[in-house]
Amino acid sequence: MRDKGIDEIVATASRALRSMACADSLSRMPSPPSSPPTHTPQIASGSCSVFFACDVGQAIDLDAAERVLKGATVRELLRHRRRNPPWFQYRPPPLRVTITARPIEGLTFRTEPNVDLVLYDFGAVSLEFSIRLAGPLDSLLPLSVELDENVRLEQEARQHIREILDVVGTAVQRPQFGDQTESYAVMVVTRFAEDLPPARVLAEHRALLAGILRAERAPLSAQEIDDALACPVAFGLDDLGLVDWNGALLLDPEPADTLSLLEFANVQLLEMRHLDNTLDDALDRAWAILSRRPSRVRLLGAGDADLQRVAFLQADTAILFESVNNALKLLGDAFLARFYEAAAQRFHLADWHSSVLRKLQVLEGIYGKLADRNASLRMEVLEWIVILLIAISIVLPFLLPVVKG
Repeated sequence: MRDKGIDEIVATASRALRSMACADSLSRMPSPPSSPPTHTPQIASGSCSVFFACDVGQAIDLDAAERVLKGATVRELLRHRRRNPPWFQYRPPPLRVTITARPIEGLTFRTEPNVDLVLYDFGAVSLEFSIRLAGPLDSLLPLSVELDENVRLEQEARQHIREILDVVGTAVQRPQFGDQTESYAVMVVTRFAEDLPPARVLAEHRALLAGILRAERAPLSAQEIDDALACPVAFGLDDLGLVDWNGALLLDPEPADTLSLLEFANVQLLEMRHLDNTLDDALDRAWAILSRRPSRVRLLGAGDADLQRVAFLQADTAILFESVNNALKLLGDAFLARFYEAAAQRFHLADWHSSVLRKLQVLEGIYGKLADRNASLRMEVLEWIVILLIAISIVLPFLLPVVKG
């Protein structure tokens, strides 16, 4: 028989070898997402802004609207924490209106008894519901889920916008309250109960923050978490902005400027969608005109009327496109420019711009083809007139003796 001590030594060595092999194999495997820490930061003060943007017409005369609304308005300006040239602002500044409203209660929220509406000169209105935030950070997750595509809030927002449109009346040029609505929720934590740097909150609560941004209760994969947190923007050590497609989270004691930029980017997304749909309809109408068989017996002005209609469609959409894109310039503020670029990247504004520009070029091409066809038809009619005059000049000498006889 083998000695018992030797058997114990062999067994111990065998277990050690197996443990080393397991450790080596685990080191080659991708590490799973880190589990959230047991301690959740407590929010001392914060708010949630839920934005709803609607297109209400071709343009809004802000001066006329301000005269009608009187004392309840203020012109929206970027405050700029840092030194910047004063001309880097909205052009023209949109009009902010505060009205009282009945609070709306949900399972996880209660809105404030007032709402803010911002009127833009290019025919858009943005409405903001405000919700106070306090308590554990993980309480933002069920709130985010409930706010995601909340039909009740959207209906209330559209009703408030209709009420404002009834007041401003003729200040809205070519009014048309569209069916499209663009919503966006921004969670803002201005102060934690403890002194927590935003970078530490991001490092220790990545899974939770990603779930809040994606409005998703189910655990997310490491890849989804990385994608949700792919656009962090910060200026100092005490602020951090996380921007995603569905919503944003700001850990910032002074969030006014970044909130305004997110609201404006949401309005831009709405206008790009509106422009894209408008151009689809314009292209259908232009193609119907172009595909109509030209008639030589039509009056010469009929083709010009078709050409004028296409030109009007082209100018209408091009002016709106330029108005939306030139409403705000941030070349003098590096931080706000970076923040806006992050929002534009998340909203895919560049793709919408490309789509709109491409359709504008197609519409311009249709206009050129119509102009060429009208010119060709006009030349053909003139040629027939010349031929007819030549024929009359040839036949007329033979007809005159007959008439005299």
